[in-house]
Amino acid sequence: MITTVAATEIPVHLASQELFSIGGFGVTNSLLTGGVSLILLLIVFGYVTSMVKRGKYNRFVGLVQWAFEGMLSQIDSVIPDKKLARKVAPLALTIFFYMLFSYWMSVLPGLESITYNDASVLRSIAADLNFTFAVAIIVMVMVQFYAFRAHGPIGNAKRYLRNPLKDFVGAFEGILELIGEFSRYAALSLRMFGNCFAGEILLLIIAVLTSYLSVALLPAFMAFELFIGFIQAYVFFILTVIFTGLAVESHGSHDSSSEHSAPDHTAKATSE
Repeated sequence: MITTVAATEIPVHLASQELFSIGGFGVTNSLLTGGVSLILLLIVFGYVTSMVKRGKYNRFVGLVQWAFEGMLSQIDSVIPDKKLARKVAPLALTIFFYMLFSYWMSVLPGLESITYNDASVLRSIAADLNFTFAVAIIVMVMVQFYAFRAHGPIGNAKRYLRNPLKDFVGAFEGILELIGEFSRYAALSLRMFGNCFAGEILLLIIAVLTSYLSVALLPAFMAFELFIGFIQAYVFFILTVIFTGLAVESHGSHDSSSEHSAPDHTAKATSE
């Protein structure tokens, strides 16, 4: 058995592979799978929307409504300003559901077995670091936009830049906060990428190790990966809301005590 496993070549590619190009634009397998995930997402929510409008309900529609309304209430609890919460909700919820569908695409059996030009045709876009970084950058821009609107240009700058002659400790904390702004989003993107990529590799290894028994054992690991996908999508969603809530948090007249409290709260949120 050890000889068989050692002789088996498991296709592991850290970067997504280009399948073909359109007008010089390379279409990768993760980009193609991302498009499929988007279509599935639109179909599901189109169906749920039409059912709700017609007043028809079933267990699936009820499940989607329960998840949607539950996360809306969480956004309201994290961001006290209801108007701001309703502005943040569309992006945060879109990130959750698209991340969820994208992650779950990696759990489909045989996803890596369909090849074209020696490259897997389908690969979860959540296992592409370019995608997770792009979403993290979008979140960072949104957070800074609402922080700019809440505090103004000078007030927002004071979150990071302080006079070291008047407040040396505060200036040092501001630099740490600026570094933290970038590190927390890098960690956010790497967490999603790492879990999805590792999940794909785990399923391949289990399939190889168990051989014919994989028909009985793989469903349990696939169910576990579905659960992990939900957790990771939720983490991305809730941290998006928390970062926004912390960024727009009122600092009063920007006195030293309130300014010093901001980095501490942000660090706690990041560690969670």
